[in-house]
Amino acid sequence: MVRRLVSIDRAFGARIMSETQVPNRFSIFHHGLAKGPAYEAWREGICRGFCRLDVGPTDDNRIDCHNEFTLLHTVAIATPRGGSARFARTRALLDDGCDDLVLIFATRGTVQVTQGSKAIELQRGQMCLTEMNIVGSADLTQSGSFTTTRFPRRLLLQVVPTAETQLARPLGRERALSAMIERYSALCTELAGDLDVPGQQAAAHHLADLVGLVLGSRAERKELAARDGMAKARLDLMKADVLKNLDNGKLTIEAIAKANALSTRQAQRLFAAEGTTFSEYVLDQRLLLARRLLLHAQGAGRKVSDVAYTVGFNDLSYFHRAFRRKFGAAPAEMQMELGRRH
Repeated sequence: MVRRLVSIDRAFGARIMSETQVPNRFSIFHHGLAKGPAYEAWREGICRGFCRLDVGPTDDNRIDCHNEFTLLHTVAIATPRGGSARFARTRALLDDGCDDLVLIFATRGTVQVTQGSKAIELQRGQMCLTEMNIVGSADLTQSGSFTTTRFPRRLLLQVVPTAETQLARPLGRERALSAMIERYSALCTELAGDLDVPGQQAAAHHLADLVGLVLGSRAERKELAARDGMAKARLDLMKADVLKNLDNGKLTIEAIAKANALSTRQAQRLFAAEGTTFSEYVLDQRLLLARRLLLHAQGAGRKVSDVAYTVGFNDLSYFHRAFRRKFGAAPAEMQMELGRRH
């Protein structure tokens, strides 16, 4: 995903300055009785039309569901929240011919899933691969919630040719890998609106590679682990942790590596593979964030020292030297230029 997460660094930069609604990330909701014009419009137009699912209540004939969707090229991530909604692939809907594969990931409590006549119970952190050309359901309840990731069957089978052997069974015995898939999916959801098309494609393929490590045979997992998709996903997650903690002047590679279940040496190798080091990356991102803050209209009257400390610099003179070396101007000069433009 880093390859062009527009990149992940620029995506976070855009998020810092803008929270605009984007076409490939949107949400729908219904809170109320499972009847009436509002419910039927929501059910028909969004649920059956876009999701290709029917939706009914799991409790007291009421729907309580807020669903956020993220589109990554051909992959769709759904994050439902609430306490009552049954998402069902009914027999009547099978006529649309959709045969996508859907990974259901239990994020809280116990989640009940069905595929055909088979019932699958998922606990927090477990997954289940289902298919859209068979009747099935997943229940959002007060005691259990989940996310879904829908892949075109061809894409997932290109990654893992034996994926269909893992259908309709609990998956996810390796907790570290499950946690990595959950975090990477959440990262994709968070930054999807700032990804260009190549970034979306890269993110979708990296996510498919990670899921492949759960679904594949031993030989397939070995091959996937050797690809750059997993390494890039790990690096993305480390970068995301760095970018969320730039204000921590004591940020270390040891802490970031530990948070991502890596050794310090493994983390160093991942940064080196991209032609940089952890320290260089942190410095570069702190300087870029400082410039964004200085050039933003709301930062016009802000003290340079305040900006420096905000982005994690403990030494003000070092900040000035590094800033001038990178941008060819002192922070105050750049801020004054902004004032003249306004």
